[in-house]
Amino acid sequence: MPYSPGEVAGKLGVSIDTLRYYERIGLLHGIERTTGGQRVFSDDDLGRIGLLRCLRDSGMPIARLRRFAELLHDGDEAAEQRVQLLAEHDREIDEKVAQLRGEQERVREKIAWYRAETVRQAGLKEAQ
Repeated sequence: MPYSPGEVAGKLGVSIDTLRYYERIGLLHGIERTTGGQRVFSDDDLGRIGLLRCLRDSGMPIARLRRFAELLHDGDEAAEQRVQLLAEHDREIDEKVAQLRGEQERVREKIAWYRAETVRQAGLKEAQ
């Protein structure tokens, strides 16, 4: 089923400008166009854009996204390279999650401290 840029934007939660940008920087190859020049997206295009957005949202740099898009364009011959690229990104996500967990623990410690301090202050006021 063909989709207009507006339909794609609505379905995937991206802007039309993002779709244009992705095409301009080489993340999207072979997007069909109508005789009037409007982009027409297929279900496969939607899947690819959704994956690219997922990768971008998870912190993959644009340069690596471009490389991944090239490997997608290369077809089955590049499958192992795609696996390696994704595995590397997965490791980086694990590192970021671990870092965030450590930071979250510090935030939680501060929350507990402030709660205890609030209770202590309230107790002092009652004692007065």
